[in-house]
Amino acid sequence: MSDTKSGDDKTLSVTPKKTLTLKRPGLEQGTVRQNFSHGRTKSVVVETKKRKFSIPGEKPEPSVFAPKPQAPAPEAPAPVVAPAAPAVREAPKVAPPPAPQPAERLVLNELSRDEMEARRRALQGAQSREAEERARAAEDARRRAEEEERRKREREESARRQAEEQARLQAEAESRRRAEEEARRRAPAAPVVDDEEEEAKPVKRAGGAAAPALPPRRIATPEVARPAKAKGEEDRRRGKLTLTSALSSEDGDARARSLSAMRRRQEKFKRAMYQEPREKVMREVTLPETITIQELAQRMSERAVDVVKFFMKQGQMMKPGDVIDADTAELVATEFGHTVKRVADSDIEEGLFNIADNDEDLVSRPPVVTIMGHVDHGKTSLLDAIRHARVQSGEAGGITQHIGAYQVEKDGQKITFIDTPGHAAFTAMRARGAQATDIAILVVAADDSVMPQTIESISHAKAANVPIIVAINKVDKPSADPQKVRTQLLQHEVFVESMGGEVLDVEVSAKTGAGIDKLLEAILLQAEILDLKSNPDRTSEGVVIEAQLDKGRGPVATVLVQTGTLMPGDILVAGNEWGRVRALVDDRGEHVEEAGPSMPVEILGMQGTPRAGDRFAVVNNEARAREITEYRQRKARDKAAARHAGQRGSLEQMMSQLQTSNLKEFPLVIKGDVSGSVEAINVALEELGTDEVRVRIVHSAAGGITETDVSLAETSGAVIIGFNVRANTQARQAAEAAGIEIRYYNVIYSLIDDIKDAMSGMLSPERRETFLGNAEILEVFNITKVGKIAGCRVTEGRVERGAGVRLIRDNVVIHEGTLKTLKRFKDEVSEVPVGQECGMAFQNYENIQAGDVIECFRVEMVARKL
Repeated sequence: MSDTKSGDDKTLSVTPKKTLTLKRPGLEQGTVRQNFSHGRTKSVVVETKKRKFSIPGEKPEPSVFAPKPQAPAPEAPAPVVAPAAPAVREAPKVAPPPAPQPAERLVLNELSRDEMEARRRALQGAQSREAEERARAAEDARRRAEEEERRKREREESARRQAEEQARLQAEAESRRRAEEEARRRAPAAPVVDDEEEEAKPVKRAGGAAAPALPPRRIATPEVARPAKAKGEEDRRRGKLTLTSALSSEDGDARARSLSAMRRRQEKFKRAMYQEPREKVMREVTLPETITIQELAQRMSERAVDVVKFFMKQGQMMKPGDVIDADTAELVATEFGHTVKRVADSDIEEGLFNIADNDEDLVSRPPVVTIMGHVDHGKTSLLDAIRHARVQSGEAGGITQHIGAYQVEKDGQKITFIDTPGHAAFTAMRARGAQATDIAILVVAADDSVMPQTIESISHAKAANVPIIVAINKVDKPSADPQKVRTQLLQHEVFVESMGGEVLDVEVSAKTGAGIDKLLEAILLQAEILDLKSNPDRTSEGVVIEAQLDKGRGPVATVLVQTGTLMPGDILVAGNEWGRVRALVDDRGEHVEEAGPSMPVEILGMQGTPRAGDRFAVVNNEARAREITEYRQRKARDKAAARHAGQRGSLEQMMSQLQTSNLKEFPLVIKGDVSGSVEAINVALEELGTDEVRVRIVHSAAGGITETDVSLAETSGAVIIGFNVRANTQARQAAEAAGIEIRYYNVIYSLIDDIKDAMSGMLSPERRETFLGNAEILEVFNITKVGKIAGCRVTEGRVERGAGVRLIRDNVVIHEGTLKTLKRFKDEVSEVPVGQECGMAFQNYENIQAGDVIECFRVEMVARKL
């Protein structure tokens, strides 16, 4: 088949028979005759795309989507060259190529009406914007010229006013000078101090212009001062001088300077006249532990700039706000010629404690007795028998959780008892009980023996240097052996009287009440030997036995008054807290008007909850109480920050710890009913820590669980522990929404055990390896698509599939891994006993040889416990 260009003119013209169609721009139509085999031909209409010409200076070709002109001139289609015919046929005649058309006959593309309109609008817009910019620039130039002219007129007016004011002041000064000369001639004896010359001097401004001088002031003669006095009386009659009237007053003389200010101005004027140097005033500068440069300059009456210059001479660049220590401040003050008095922040506590008393003011006081001993040896039951009360029944689990203070009376004499918990968690509380006591009663069960807490109680009593009375309890039991207890006490250097020592021992029974009177008599006898005295007519001092946050009464502190008399209305400081005593409640729940020496009472009115063991003292006013507590709180914060910084260390130490240490932390938020219990829980939990896991107490305090505690636990990822307290409704809802766990306890043993189990779960399990057997490689087979298979015989124990294996060559372990396969003949087996042969392949390892030994073992991960 071949295409030839038709030479017939009829095919190049458009006949009326053809359908009229819209021609696309840039396209030309024509016909081509196609020749087929067997002499068949066919005419085909083809379209050719015109080549785009661009002539400089002409408009660009319009877009294809632009509308066409209404009457486009028809164009003759360009001739199309047809491909040559096959060689077997005779080639038809090919028309010669058309000659190129002249340039003037090229049809160029033209812009449409819309494009012309758009260009016209764009040109008009550009012209209008240019006109607006020219107008705006002219307006700005005019405005700048007007502003410059206005400023010039203001400067001229200001200069004119200043000149007029200067002339007026000079005229007034001249007239005043003449009047004063006339007054001196008439009254030569009246002294007149004139400093108008200094005040009439104009003040030089930064801009160079001279400001008007201040109105002159002077100390006038009695004749001149008499109208001023009358004017002052008139002002006084007018009414009280207020800030508004003083500032709005037009008369400047109404705000006269003080005599001291006038005297200083006169001295300054005289020094300026005679050029005398200012007299150096030597001061005694009080220096605290730290002070700023600005404050040091004020205390020395020096300029801070001079102190900064002194540091610059020493090679130090300092600012007035920088803080320096007391040694540096002393060096600076000495250099400036001042004397120094060093004080410390702790001086604020001077005179608070240990005030000496006169011997004639001392009177006898009741003894303070602490009952100590091992848990479940009957301490609280013995105290119940003494008080005829049932205290032990109110304790959770029959175990004393707090320090309790009670007072009993025997034969008209009072005895104060302090009951301390006996189990190991309350070592610190027992220590405080021993320090606050006069006599220690060591309770030991006759049917038991000396236990670890008994030994601790003996150590605390000896450390406090207090006498001991041994109470051998539970003598009513058939298995009681008091003599065994006395013998065991000898091992701890406690020698009772019945065995030749000086320690009193009494056999008692809390259940039957036997020996109670004898025990009280022994206490009073020991107190008489000690000759306990105190001064009740002075400010009170004592120790906090226990403290708690009561929901209805607020912070409540159980204190033991050691000296003085405590009364409602007294302002006291206890540790980091202070308060005004609103009420005093004794151990029976009754309000009392005063608390004398050795009397335990509850105090209402504290601002916060103090810690058990803090000393308290009564101060004169609230200002000193706040000052002392702020100093103690600041000191406690500094200690905590220093301890935290010491644990954190430098950045390098932190990075090395992160790389080498695997220490895990168990965060806790602890809330308890009393501060003593909270502290005891903290001590017990901190002792559970190891090198791998430890407890991190985020927050611990006395009081109920609040929403703030839940927020803190959520932030730190901690668990909330409540000891004898509960969470309020808002806290419970917040904990449920945040998924925070709250655990409640009323026995400290259960709390410690649960925390220990939880911390044990954080320990990494122990890897325990169990030997299974050995197998010797007899032959190595290389199997296609499988790899190397070791033909083995089990020589010891057994070999299990899935167990760990080691490849040993010449008694050296060269590989440790797992078995990929374990077969006996063609079957996969789970175990091969000793003496049988099998085939084994290693996982991802094929360096095996005949004669190697395969050791099979099993690895078990065993959970660890604290």
